[in-house]
Amino acid sequence: MRVPRTFAFVDLSGFTNYTAAFGDDAAGRLLGAFRAIARDVASERGVRIAKWLGDGCMIVAINQLDCISFAIELEAKATEVCSPLSLRVGIATGHALLFEGDDYIGSAVNMASRLCDAAGPMEVLMPSMQLDRLPQGIHATPHGGLELRGFPGEIEVFALSGTLIDSERRDTSELWTRAPFGL
Repeated sequence: MRVPRTFAFVDLSGFTNYTAAFGDDAAGRLLGAFRAIARDVASERGVRIAKWLGDGCMIVAINQLDCISFAIELEAKATEVCSPLSLRVGIATGHALLFEGDDYIGSAVNMASRLCDAAGPMEVLMPSMQLDRLPQGIHATPHGGLELRGFPGEIEVFALSGTLIDSERRDTSELWTRAPFGL
């Protein structure tokens, strides 16, 4: 089944060097903190962590705005908790094949992954041709054309940045205390 989705690949840049410098235990603590933040932000933004990829993850969203908001908020929160490491994120939207009920295959998935690989520290990259609109407070700056492995020609890309004006945040912090669960 082909479904329209927005995908984000997130990578904790510099993790391998951090592990070599500070050891497995410190790297494990940092990765645990990163994953906790990612889970929290994903829950609040209505996106799904499709899979963990070592020091990163693959995100799937039905709504492009939710995915962009997730990436920007995660970047801001990870800056504080994951220092001295930084995030790099690639986002792409399109139809993908839902494979065996829990995986996605398609050019949008591949493009998001390649954009993550091409992003620098603290960069969120997205193809200019796929950007529908932006959440309030976020702006797109032309990044230029990129040659992405597996894609013909240059892809024009935007770098997304800014501070979210929070109008779409979901309140899940007290989900189990509300009726009918709470008294």
